[in-house]
Amino acid sequence: MSNVVMDKRPSTLRGASLPKWSSWAVAAGSVAVAVGIGLAAGLHSRIQWGLIAAILFVLGTYVIATLVEGPRQAKDRLATSLVWVAFLLAVVPLISLVWTTVKRGVKVLDGYFLSHSMGVVADSEPGGGIYHAIIGSLEQVALATVIAVPVGVLTAIYLVEYGRGNLARSVTFFVDVMTGIPSIVAGLFILSLMLQFDMQPFGFAGSLALAILMMPVVVRSTEEMLKLVPNELREASLALGVPKWRTILKVVLPTSLGGITTGIMLAVARIAGETAPVLLLVFGNPFINTDPFEGAQSSLPLYIYQQYGAGSTASYDRAWAASLALIAFVMILNLGARGIARWKSPKTGR
Repeated sequence: MSNVVMDKRPSTLRGASLPKWSSWAVAAGSVAVAVGIGLAAGLHSRIQWGLIAAILFVLGTYVIATLVEGPRQAKDRLATSLVWVAFLLAVVPLISLVWTTVKRGVKVLDGYFLSHSMGVVADSEPGGGIYHAIIGSLEQVALATVIAVPVGVLTAIYLVEYGRGNLARSVTFFVDVMTGIPSIVAGLFILSLMLQFDMQPFGFAGSLALAILMMPVVVRSTEEMLKLVPNELREASLALGVPKWRTILKVVLPTSLGGITTGIMLAVARIAGETAPVLLLVFGNPFINTDPFEGAQSSLPLYIYQQYGAGSTASYDRAWAASLALIAFVMILNLGARGIARWKSPKTGR
């Protein structure tokens, strides 16, 4: 038997590579150079400094990687650096928005602010709160959800499970058109109906406009979730003699329930910040009105618009505090959607 000699020397096929901390070093150097360029050129905006730093980071990463690792690896690092720059360009404005809102909104956001309405408080005076706006927003969004969710889910079930031919294509086309309808158009449509029947502003009218905006979002999200259900599950149920309607009810919908619920809650978060339809149809009311079918109501987006338009220091503070409350409301909905999606997602066994 011949002896085989194993060469334990490290392979030389792999070329030189940059250390893991190189990206951080290039980023730090890009920021330092960008600040120097900004000061030398008289640029006082930090946004301009950031854009210069981003360009220097991408170029610096590509040049250094080309010299050390070669052109092929440099292209990979170039793509990675572009992804990081795009990520920062998306995150930095969001963080700035949240920080500014929190910084200016906490001035008057307390228990009193959340439990009182404007009532007899003038917009130029301190005091008052958003209790009436919270009630209006909750009622209007809840009514819109009750209207839009059944229609949207049933429409999606028809398109996925039964839709064939010209009718299905027409429904899909109109859903796509409704997705891009501006909110003001939906408000004008309901307003035209109110004028024909000589009706005064009331909360339910705003709910109808919000439901129009919510329906296509629910249809699209539900449709995509239903398409993700494997056909094998449907075929197995049908092979056992289960009717199709019962297969949809007992197999398809429970399997996609987490995704459907997530889409619904994201649609709710989308309409919660609409101002134009509420301004046209609900009109605003500084007093508490718990009846959405009678009299004008307020809502958080409309309250923010009116308070900021008042132009006083006290109204500015109330507008920022209401904005913070609205962001918290939308954030809770999004976190709830993620929690439900994780809770209802199919569990894979080990």
